[in-house]
Amino acid sequence: MRADAQRNYDRLLHEAKQAFIVHGTEVPLEDIARHAGVGVGTLYRHFPDRYALMNAVFEQEVEKIAEEARQLVASEDDPTEALIAWLRAVAVHSTMYRGLSAAIMEASDSRMPACKTRLRDAGGMLLWRAQQAGDVKPDLRIADLLKLTSAIVLAAEKDPEDRGVFGRLMSLVIDGMRTHPGQGGPQRPATGGTPDEASGPAASGDPATAAGRADADDHADADGTARSAARTTTGAPAPAAK
Repeated sequence: MRADAQRNYDRLLHEAKQAFIVHGTEVPLEDIARHAGVGVGTLYRHFPDRYALMNAVFEQEVEKIAEEARQLVASEDDPTEALIAWLRAVAVHSTMYRGLSAAIMEASDSRMPACKTRLRDAGGMLLWRAQQAGDVKPDLRIADLLKLTSAIVLAAEKDPEDRGVFGRLMSLVIDGMRTHPGQGGPQRPATGGTPDEASGPAASGDPATAAGRADADDHADADGTARSAARTTTGAPAPAAK
């Protein structure tokens, strides 16, 4: 790739990430191109459709989630509790980008393939360990657990007034995946309203996340339509104004 083309590619990725944080994944692609200082034709030359752009942006976030899975596998934590902690981490990362969970659920495997493959590979080992320990049902698939987690995040996005919906639904999933429902290690309280209110590997904000949020504020100030949640380090995005 030529140097100028690489610069355009990098600017598009940067602006897309900030736009997805502030406005959600349905932001007009023309706006992303405008903020990147290129024409929309340049955007489409690099990214044929919205899913191609989303896949490129979210690969970086997925790598963070995959690293958390590797750390949990290497730890001596209870296998089932490690799996639960990772699913909560997936939910926390998903809340950074309003609409990401819906996009992952609705997209076929041919769309966003890199993100889906990395998530399944990362969580698959955690699920296998929990199944080998006999604590999780043997017929469960990691793809099913990821879909359920995305569905719960989406439900919390759709009903932000119900602060307890995430905790209640997540507890149902956790209890339902166990071979002996209601047993096992201590579960987190079901009263947490949003994924980021649950403690876990992704709940403690890191400098990279904080920097991303700060950049998002700059992007939003240019438009004058920032949502207040874009200024927090790990908080779930607030609903867009209707």
